[in-house]
Amino acid sequence: MLTSRTFLKRTRAGAVRKIVREHYLRDDISCGVAACPLCGEGEEEEEEGRGAGRPFLEAQPGGAASSLCPEPHYLLPDTNLLLHQIDILEDPVIRNVIILQTVLQEVRGRSAPVYKRIKDVITNKEKHFYSFTNEHHKDTYIEQEQGENPNDRNDRAIRVAVKWYNEHLRKLQTEEKIQVILLTNDRKNKERAVEEGITAYTCEEYIKSLIANPELVDRLASLNDEGNEIETGRIIFAEHLPLSKLQQGIKSNLYLQGTFRANRDNYLEATVWVHGDGEEREIIIHGLRNLNRAVHEDIVAVELLRKDAWVAPSAVVLLDDENPNEDDVEQEEEKENSLKSSASNRMLRPTGRVVGIIKRNWRPFCGMLAKSQIKEARRHLFTPADRRIPRVRIETRQASTLEGQRIIVAIDGWPRNSRYPNGHFVKNLGAAGDKETETEVLLLEHDVPHQPFSQAVLSFLPQMPWSITEEDVKCREDLRHLCVCSVDPPGCTDIDDALHCRELESGNLEVGVHIADVSHFIRPGNALDQESSKRGTTVYLCEKRIDMVPELLSSNLCSLRSDVDRLAFSCIWEMTPNAEILKTRFTKSIINSKASLTYAEAQMKIDSTNMSDDITTSLRGLNRLAKVLKKRRIDNGALTLSSPEVRFHMDSETHDPIDLQTKELKETNSMVEEFMLLANISVAQKIYEEFSEHALLRKHPAPPPSNYDILVKAAKSKGLEIKTDSAKALADSLDSAELPSFPYLNTLLRILATRCMMQAVYFCSGMDTDFHHYGLASPIYTHFTSPIRRYADIIVHRLLAVAIGADCTYPDLTDKHKLAELCNNLNYRHKMAQYAQRASVAFHTQLFFKNKGVVNEEAYILFVRKNAIVVLIPKYGLEGTVFFDEKDKPRPALLYNDEIPSLTVEGTTFYTFDKVKVNIMLDASNVQHQKIRMALVEPKISGSNVPGQATQVSSKNAPVKKKKKLGK
Repeated sequence: MLTSRTFLKRTRAGAVRKIVREHYLRDDISCGVAACPLCGEGEEEEEEGRGAGRPFLEAQPGGAASSLCPEPHYLLPDTNLLLHQIDILEDPVIRNVIILQTVLQEVRGRSAPVYKRIKDVITNKEKHFYSFTNEHHKDTYIEQEQGENPNDRNDRAIRVAVKWYNEHLRKLQTEEKIQVILLTNDRKNKERAVEEGITAYTCEEYIKSLIANPELVDRLASLNDEGNEIETGRIIFAEHLPLSKLQQGIKSNLYLQGTFRANRDNYLEATVWVHGDGEEREIIIHGLRNLNRAVHEDIVAVELLRKDAWVAPSAVVLLDDENPNEDDVEQEEEKENSLKSSASNRMLRPTGRVVGIIKRNWRPFCGMLAKSQIKEARRHLFTPADRRIPRVRIETRQASTLEGQRIIVAIDGWPRNSRYPNGHFVKNLGAAGDKETETEVLLLEHDVPHQPFSQAVLSFLPQMPWSITEEDVKCREDLRHLCVCSVDPPGCTDIDDALHCRELESGNLEVGVHIADVSHFIRPGNALDQESSKRGTTVYLCEKRIDMVPELLSSNLCSLRSDVDRLAFSCIWEMTPNAEILKTRFTKSIINSKASLTYAEAQMKIDSTNMSDDITTSLRGLNRLAKVLKKRRIDNGALTLSSPEVRFHMDSETHDPIDLQTKELKETNSMVEEFMLLANISVAQKIYEEFSEHALLRKHPAPPPSNYDILVKAAKSKGLEIKTDSAKALADSLDSAELPSFPYLNTLLRILATRCMMQAVYFCSGMDTDFHHYGLASPIYTHFTSPIRRYADIIVHRLLAVAIGADCTYPDLTDKHKLAELCNNLNYRHKMAQYAQRASVAFHTQLFFKNKGVVNEEAYILFVRKNAIVVLIPKYGLEGTVFFDEKDKPRPALLYNDEIPSLTVEGTTFYTFDKVKVNIMLDASNVQHQKIRMALVEPKISGSNVPGQATQVSSKNAPVKKKKKLGK
């Protein structure tokens, strides 16, 4: 049956056009009830095996028993209920649910994350959710009536579908009457449904009626939004302006739009990054009322304050972890006033206040419950693991059970009269401190996709046993005769690169970098490719690796292990003995690695006086050339920076860390790094030459001059000058910044210089003009050498393969907008992977000190704050913040000097890079956040209680444990 749909559309010129589209209606759409005799399709499909992958409603709906509706029933939610109560619908207790096409289409337009979640639930056969295409069923399709708005039309379509289902089910000859219940929180929709004889309940009514599942009430989203809230008590926050006013204000430059970034070290301060006109502006938001209920990563509208109200960024560390059940706004105002201090006009920054929220970026948050002190209380505060997120007030009857557990909570809303947002309990992850639980928390908190690979993804892996075919041999260069070897960290199983070096008859040298040909196994657009693209990178935790590609590829077929034939993509140079490149060529190849060495084993071969086999000769040639390449790079202005990296030694039985050491780098680390850098640069030049508009490249922007202030001041305090006019000037300054009496100073300066740098990012060449890599002093750069663990490298392999005629192109590869979108995801995934790795190191550091007990160690001051010093302990690569003003203790006399910078505590002055001695221990007294605490041992501060000077390890600056090779 054919009908038509008519709607009006306004063109860019402002004219209104009438559009008529054909709309097909059918009478053979199944109701979705398994083996329904009236539809017939379900039974036939199951017999033929065609319905095996399609979810059906159970013929006799089971599930939770309801006191409101004791007879068997199916549930049918409307759009708003699905949007706000998705956590309820995902619960295993809720089964046999009909999701209408009308509802799905509305959800898709309003919330992509919820749409994805409900689609995943529909595909879960155990849940028995059924998607019914009511908009194409001849008995359930309805036209929009004159004067009826789209929302009312959709509500009516939902009620029509419920009535059709109930009439359809009455015709079934079943022992018990089965009905469809409409779930809606819309008061008007519910009233009309009841008038039309439909059984309808609110979500809360239905969930509270479930006899055996009272715990499900905790997962109900509280819907007291601003418009409906009963304003009892004091109004704390200003009302958010409506979106229409915000858009007008942004257009007229009255307001600015930007991303809200909460301050991890000071909960009463945040910054808003305003994007526009090709540059970023930073606006400070200072004080609880000016923050106005914005949450980290929200898109907000801000109004700039008058210049006389501008403030300088606060140097005070202020954590919201006192009195977890207090709602004392006066106390917050006192803290705000304490942050304000006289600052020179040069230090003042544009300051504003949040006037409205353009887009919320709420997600489920991991953390712990701070149980209320009031007996039998149902309202409690939840403390998120991420300090940038405010505490959330939730209602739960399970407080005693959830105490001491890591849980997930979702935010539902933030009324104007509440110090904290309201939310609801989602899931219990397990006991705090448990290794598995804490790993799950850090993966969830950093949005690391870590679910097992689906069958759809695994179905695109090669069948085992796998071997290289005749076809592969025909279209590849056979390099199995070459003395190729790999050099990696100990225990590495995902070996993506191997090298060779041999002398040619001409006296020149042939050097090859051979990279695993992952793109041969992962073809564009299939489920395996899509999953790898979504993950973006392999994530290395202290005891675990979250692979980007399935293990069959990462640790077997793509891993360039020794003594097996492997497919590779090779970059081969002819060089003079002085490392001048004469020729460069790229080829798909077959290799057979002659040795899989660790950095230490390779170093031993190079240093040995009685070894002269082919592998050793090759390694020595590579090492000699690498030294020349490195010197040339540094002469051109490449930076040599420093970051404290640590390695844990694990107990073989308990898997707890038993030793913690800073990682020692060998010559062979640098050797591999130089050739990886050279390969990446050579490939970048080639793909840009061929695809000037859609090459995937990597750049490292030069930091703004203000980034170097802390480094310049710190060096000046030691009588040294650091020039930052260019990368070359900075590199030369760092090389000459040495004091014979303080050998570790140069390392500290390089660590500080690393903190001044911008993040390196992927970009599409057709969407940018600045290609320069500041840190490497290279005009162009990309990533080619690690396709097992980086998706960017797979795209670069595909581009290079097309450039040399080894593979064919596909539409997305030459679409610069798609490529730019992919780069955004890859940059996000890489950033999150780094944070997850740091969090893993921080957690294992806590485990190490838990077992080790109390120790005294030497430390150096990295930063000076108004009320604290940040110290680095070289032995453990460990960083922490020593506080000098603590709650319930007399406040010492503190004098902060920003110009030098220095902090004087009771007459003792601390400068950046000063050496101190600290006492380290694990403090488990606060179950919410266990932390490493330190007491200042030397120098002693008069009149101060030394054990009370505590510190907490900063997870954001915790050292990174890298299993990857440097510079790749």
